[in-house]
Amino acid sequence: MPREHVAGIFAQQSRSCARLGSPLYAALMSRAADDVRMGGPCAAAVAGHPDTVVDDALPLRLFGAVHALALTGRAPDLAAHYPSTGGTFRRADAAWPAFRAVVAAEPEWIGDWLRRPPQTNEVGRASLLLAGLLYAVPSAQLPVRLFELGSSAGLNLRAEQFRYVAGDFSWGPVDSSVLLADAWDGAVPDWLLAGAARHQALRIVERRGCDPSPIDPLSADGSLALRAYVWPDQTARLERLDGALRIAAKVPATVEAAGAAEFLSEMDLEPGTLTVLWHSVMRQYVPAAEWAAVERELDRLARASGPDAGFAVVSFEPSDGGAEFRLSVRSGTGPVQMLATAHPHGLPARWPGPGA
Repeated sequence: MPREHVAGIFAQQSRSCARLGSPLYAALMSRAADDVRMGGPCAAAVAGHPDTVVDDALPLRLFGAVHALALTGRAPDLAAHYPSTGGTFRRADAAWPAFRAVVAAEPEWIGDWLRRPPQTNEVGRASLLLAGLLYAVPSAQLPVRLFELGSSAGLNLRAEQFRYVAGDFSWGPVDSSVLLADAWDGAVPDWLLAGAARHQALRIVERRGCDPSPIDPLSADGSLALRAYVWPDQTARLERLDGALRIAAKVPATVEAAGAAEFLSEMDLEPGTLTVLWHSVMRQYVPAAEWAAVERELDRLARASGPDAGFAVVSFEPSDGGAEFRLSVRSGTGPVQMLATAHPHGLPARWPGPGA
């Protein structure tokens, strides 16, 4: 792959990081793009890995590898510039030499991480997923079987264990270790208020997900990977992640090593329950042919649903043009209801209202 093309991917990711509130990564990604063009350590690090997909995820793979080194104490000079490790980011000119030196010094570590898919398991998206769930569950105390595609570590399979706050509105355990504050922009819509009033709590009787490369959140390697892929100057995200890891240690969930279509092909509905399938910001990683198979399976389950065995799909994914991220819900064979738009990391959400 031509260097200029790879450099362009880093430059594009730099702009995305700036737009999504990470000045540290925006600055370092820009300098990494220049380093790739000049044939520096970053160019050497990403070369020679034919099994690595050269796409928008490549910069995040590299930067996740380096962040992991800072988190484990193997890059103390760089850690001094990363808020996630107690450092302070002031100037890119000061942080960049430390970053470049780490890349040059740790080729084997970085080579291994470049073969990993970047998985953040973004906890902030739970605010959207939970809202969709409150909308979809028709009656209080109805047993819910919760399934997820692209689960990563399955943290959001515990979403009803988190605390959600927006102005005077709140829902979830008051003592939760995950607080999603300022979760919604503007007035909370009537449909969400009704759903929250209907469900003082949710009765989740099964939690299962799938991922091609699942992460064990209770393992040292798994928790390190999850922390490493969070951008180091976004400490609120890291705090939410740490809280979700504590909940995961207490609330079991199963994540299978399987693709989305394979996982769904083995799923059936159960009388007396509502089966909810959700997914968030994962569709773009699924090949078109497999996603077509996913949709066939979703249609199969929707057709099988009825008053005694319900089925709903909650989705938080980019729009077709990718300009905005949308929360939608479909119950059974009914129409898709578009409920909200939100930041890619889930906070805050804006409510256009059902059917908009």
